[in-house]
Amino acid sequence: MSTRKNFYTTFLAKFQSFHVSIRDVIFTSLASFCAIYTLATIVHYSSTGGQLSLLVLGSMGASTFLLFVVPHSPMSQPWPVIAGHFVSSVIGVFCAHYLHNPAIALAASVSLSILAMHALQCLHPPSAATAMIAVLGGSEIQAMGWQFCYEVVVINAGALVLLSIIINDLILKRRYPVNHSHHPHHEQFTKDSHTSYAKLSEDNFKYALERIDGVVDISVEELVDLYEFAVEDAQGKK
Repeated sequence: MSTRKNFYTTFLAKFQSFHVSIRDVIFTSLASFCAIYTLATIVHYSSTGGQLSLLVLGSMGASTFLLFVVPHSPMSQPWPVIAGHFVSSVIGVFCAHYLHNPAIALAASVSLSILAMHALQCLHPPSAATAMIAVLGGSEIQAMGWQFCYEVVVINAGALVLLSIIINDLILKRRYPVNHSHHPHHEQFTKDSHTSYAKLSEDNFKYALERIDGVVDISVEELVDLYEFAVEDAQGKK
């Protein structure tokens, strides 16, 4: 009995370490279901042929995770999602056509996609999987050629971003897309009348993380370290 209790205690502690409420978990899961279901429907009725399993890319599942679990991440914004998938698909099709060794084509498609996403500032991890799909997709995808890029990939990524804007911003009331400006509450801290900063504890940072609507991919310890480095820098410039 004690072993089972310890398991549940450990599980709960791990879950709480993400600093996200049960409500957000449930809503995020439902939003992901709605997005993928709607995407499959859109693709089904907009396509002229082909199998649904082919036309709805598996890499969109990973994109959905980013768009609804960490919508504030720079990698979840519209430009990285659409441009990342598109440029990776172009590279994947190129490698599939012109590199005849499958292993080399696969490795090159991923490495060149990462290089291109860095250059275009559209880093989106699931896009590397799209490049692999272009190489490993078999005869149907290879027969599509460049059509795969603008008929399948762009429709998938574009529809998913549109759904993310509708669901995140209008229904879940999250800021999406994010222009990487400060949270609206930041204005009160920039006023001359604002009191000096109090000494902050880790509990204060835990509270702050819980106030952000969504998972923030940073630990409390890392956030404290960033704050301490920022204070050290500010004090050194006085």
